[in-house]
Amino acid sequence: MNPTLALAIWFILLVALFVYDPAKYTKAPALWVPVVWIFFIGSRPPAMWLGISQGDAVQALEQGNPLDRTIFTLLTLAAFTILVKRSFPWQKFVAQNLALTCFLAFAMLSVAWSDFPLATFKKWFRDTGVYFAVLVVVSDPRPFEAVRTVLRRVCYLHIPLSVVLIKYYPELGKTISSWGGQEYQGVSTGKNSLGMLCLVSGIFFFWDTITRWSQRREPRTKRIILVNITFIYMIVWLLNLAESTTAMICLGLGCLMIAAAHSNLSRRHPNWLRALAPMIFAVYLILAVGFGMGGQMAVAAGKSSNMSDRTHIWEVVLSVPINPVIGTGYQSFWLGPRVQWMWERLDGDSVLSTHNGYLQIYTELGLIGLFIICCYLIATYLKICKRLNPFTPLGSLGLGVWSLLLFYNVSEACLSMTVLFVAFLLTAIAVPDPAEDQLPVARHVDVDFAGRTAYRLGKTT
Repeated sequence: MNPTLALAIWFILLVALFVYDPAKYTKAPALWVPVVWIFFIGSRPPAMWLGISQGDAVQALEQGNPLDRTIFTLLTLAAFTILVKRSFPWQKFVAQNLALTCFLAFAMLSVAWSDFPLATFKKWFRDTGVYFAVLVVVSDPRPFEAVRTVLRRVCYLHIPLSVVLIKYYPELGKTISSWGGQEYQGVSTGKNSLGMLCLVSGIFFFWDTITRWSQRREPRTKRIILVNITFIYMIVWLLNLAESTTAMICLGLGCLMIAAAHSNLSRRHPNWLRALAPMIFAVYLILAVGFGMGGQMAVAAGKSSNMSDRTHIWEVVLSVPINPVIGTGYQSFWLGPRVQWMWERLDGDSVLSTHNGYLQIYTELGLIGLFIICCYLIATYLKICKRLNPFTPLGSLGLGVWSLLLFYNVSEACLSMTVLFVAFLLTAIAVPDPAEDQLPVARHVDVDFAGRTAYRLGKTT
């Protein structure tokens, strides 16, 4: 097929899908702001899409691009304006998300000791805009539908376009790896990033299907499940091309946790479900660290014993002289002379990631930052557990995403603004409880003119 024709068909089908989507949430124009934000986070910056040169990778990380800054600033202002119009309760939000607030505050303070204070502040300001966009979603009058809608729209944008680029625009959808082989990247910037996109999309469509399964006989639900299955097929195809072992394993783990959350056994014994993910991770740490079996488990998972040279990268990163308490500054570790110094010791391997989320936080914000982010992970897990008893569908999604985030960061760095971390925030950030989450089981749901949700438990209230 002619590439231009393929792109035109993709665009027509995309518009038709948005317009006639059976899962469409009509009263949500403000949600397009976070959708655009997450699309760029999961794919490429605007300047890269337009083919505007940003110099080499290191220079792009340090200086950024004026076009990107302009677009991201506008998106940030749009999200902040929406929150102001909604009279968002900032004080209560800070109280309910104390660990996250401390993390953002400490990241801001790191500008003071960063070797590149301007670059550090720019990155912090940009990421703050993403947090605003996430708050636009979770502060929606119907947060459950808002989260579902945003993730669905993002998947609609990422997955089919990745297929089109790989099949018909190989100069965009494929790249040459540092080892000389060909890699499939789709809309993203590398095979690992494509694997992360497939991971988030796969976990969403699996969760969405399983939450709708009890109503599968309804015509509208049948159409939604058919769309979900179609996208799952494309995701599996892309995952096979990306050959991202970490994404495949974590996708299986996340789906297992969601299926367990929806099982009758977990409804009768919710305590075992709460302990399942932390227990699996604790066993992994004991085997990998305590008994030195990380290499054997990597081989069993289909990787080399050194986890595709990741162990060597970790050794070099840990040999860099930094302040272990406060780090080098928010997202400033991979800037300046440090990068060339590490590349020389990595035999020319031009990596720009530690390939470990916890190590990445340590290099940027030291032990203090690592402690704060661990506190946030623990705090969010406790909040997710509250959504499981009594049970809510958003709680099961949060459990699945939290579980795979915990494991994914062992071999990839995504505790920064990646599409996986944003999906985690959508299910983890706490806001003043809306009515929709306070009553998780209802036989009938009515929406009044103000957009609030009213529940009727078998009778009119």
